[in-house]
Amino acid sequence: MYFSDPNDWISMAEAGRLRGVSRQAIALLVKKGRLSALRIGGRPLVRRKEVEEFKPEPAGRPPK
Repeated sequence: MYFSDPNDWISMAEAGRLRGVSRQAIALLVKKGRLSALRIGGRPLVRRKEVEEFKPEPAGRPPK
């Protein structure tokens, strides 16, 4: 992963607003490895396209 265009990366707060969730929810997705992040100047940034195309997993336990 490399830093190409600054407009490709957004803050976790902006990603949360874009998806209608909290910044903490985005941070949890990054921690779980479901979204990739890049830290610049101490600020974590996520790829805008990944956030827009993110598909959540179904809630609850899988059926037996």
